[in-house]
Amino acid sequence: MIALRFGLVAVLLAVGWPGSQDVSAPLLPEPPDIVLTGRVTDAATGTPLRNAQVSIQGGSRGALANDQGVYVLVLPDGWAGREVTVVVELPGYERATQSTTLSAGTNMLDVTLSPRKSLLDRLFPGRTRPAVEAEEVRMDAAAPGSALLYRVGGLRGAEFNTESYALINENRFLSVASSPLSTFSVDVDRASYANVRRFINEGIRPPVDAVRIEELVNYFPYEDPEPSGAHPLAIRAEVGPAPWQPLHRLVRIGVKARSVDMEDAPLSNLVFLLDVSGSMNSPDKLPLLKTAFRMLVGELRPRDRVAIVVYAGAAGLVLPSTPGSEKEKILEAIGELEAGGSTAGGAGLRLAYKVAAENHIRGGNNRVILATDGDFNVGASSDAEMVRLIEEKRDQGTFLTVLGFGTGNLKDSKMEQIADHGNGNFSYIDNALEAKKVLVSEMGGTLLTVAKDVKIQVEFNPSRVRAYRLIGYENRLLADEDFNDDRKDAGDVGSGHTVTALYEIIPVGVESPAVVTDVDPLRYQEETPPSASSDSPEILFVKLRYKDPDGNTSKLMELPLRDADSRPSADFRFASAVAAWGMLLRDSEYCDGFTLGQVAKLARESLGQDEGGYRREFVRLVETSQSMELLSQESGVR
Repeated sequence: MIALRFGLVAVLLAVGWPGSQDVSAPLLPEPPDIVLTGRVTDAATGTPLRNAQVSIQGGSRGALANDQGVYVLVLPDGWAGREVTVVVELPGYERATQSTTLSAGTNMLDVTLSPRKSLLDRLFPGRTRPAVEAEEVRMDAAAPGSALLYRVGGLRGAEFNTESYALINENRFLSVASSPLSTFSVDVDRASYANVRRFINEGIRPPVDAVRIEELVNYFPYEDPEPSGAHPLAIRAEVGPAPWQPLHRLVRIGVKARSVDMEDAPLSNLVFLLDVSGSMNSPDKLPLLKTAFRMLVGELRPRDRVAIVVYAGAAGLVLPSTPGSEKEKILEAIGELEAGGSTAGGAGLRLAYKVAAENHIRGGNNRVILATDGDFNVGASSDAEMVRLIEEKRDQGTFLTVLGFGTGNLKDSKMEQIADHGNGNFSYIDNALEAKKVLVSEMGGTLLTVAKDVKIQVEFNPSRVRAYRLIGYENRLLADEDFNDDRKDAGDVGSGHTVTALYEIIPVGVESPAVVTDVDPLRYQEETPPSASSDSPEILFVKLRYKDPDGNTSKLMELPLRDADSRPSADFRFASAVAAWGMLLRDSEYCDGFTLGQVAKLARESLGQDEGGYRREFVRLVETSQSMELLSQESGVR
């Protein structure tokens, strides 16, 4: 009877385990001739081990244990009487092998795994391994003559989603008469795009505040010209119709950073600061993190240096600063990482910066690379305290790059903030291809800053432009006087980075349906008469300030822009498609009436060269959003 019951569970698991809900199954088909099933448990605690990999030695057949530790292997009929060796593996445990002779029907083989003494066990003696809560598999007899029904009971507590995102209030139209200047810090982060993609691939409409439009637009490379003069940056601006509102014009401002061949780049002193707390114990977190950093190690030059600091209940140095010529030693240290314990994020940051300072390379790329789900919950964890620490070390020449991993407790708002204050950038890694994009294909942009404190200020001509709004960059806005203040921190641009900013403008004389924010006339100030230059055909004037990576004084660049009737570039049209998609995901009042089908068509017609295939992937993502009627869903709800 027991074997029969487990045989039915095996069939159920082969077609899809329902998870942690009470479900009554319909009548089940007869079990296959040969099924090998059982439970994988911890030898020390007896708890089931999910995601244990079970395979037949010398063959290609394998399976993963589910939340109850149950695995199922469906084997060919002709294997009856054959002796096989079953191999069971799980990170953090010793590999186990057991032999069994198969018989027709259901074969039971339970396996226990012994915890492996790892580098982290030596580093954090006495730490506890994260408990895995068991779920009881209960069988209920059905009516006579029918098959057995199953239920999954002993449910774990609800899986609370504690992801956090900073509130975004969409920029509104401002009157040029009262607000002629628009000032903001550039943003080269791309985390929002990968995170939004992750939600959509899971069939969920992303939370509104997870959608940062400037990060969606800046995820893609653009064909802006490389800098040709003394400046490490080049500016380009163009204007065309706003696809979602034909009465309006759209301005694209593009900034291109000089590309540096990484073979000729300054030497790197890197400290990998890796979160190995219990919250990282998930396939899309620590295992993906290890894959990503193996890729980065493969790109190191012999004279580059890497140290590895980890943090869980405490912080520890796993690998002292090691030259890139010893890749096997670095990879071995990464391979031994496992998750467990609470999250001493503040202690980890302090230790990482200490190690970076001890190995500082003058004139080199000194950088801490933090990889985490952002769940800092032990020790120095307040945002203000960490920001002060990061700013202090930034001013001493050690920058910070942040890589986010995982779902469920992603602290997007915290990670974006500390990356901004650390003269670095923030990326979200949702799969191995994204890891390759960030850490291999765009390694220079991720790790090598060519200009810091980059700020843009745009002055609009009141004789040509009635009102404007900056699309995105809501959390990067600066006071107008900050533009000339070199003490004011701003965004940093890496090698080869492209930065795009979009302004939607209402021309003078256009009766627009948009509401324009304005102020009452001043009582004590006289209205300033238009200057002679206001009769210029220019619609706006762009100014950009930046500092050299080791400089303290900003340098100024300027560019005027006239309106034109020429066909906008493919980059312009594609960027406008991405911006429209972001507005639709955010339920923007400024994109009312535009559809996902129109977004896909606009993007499809402006693919350009698309060497990495990123634009084609975007079209597929928009089409997926359309087919699943994403905009009719409540955001953030499965």
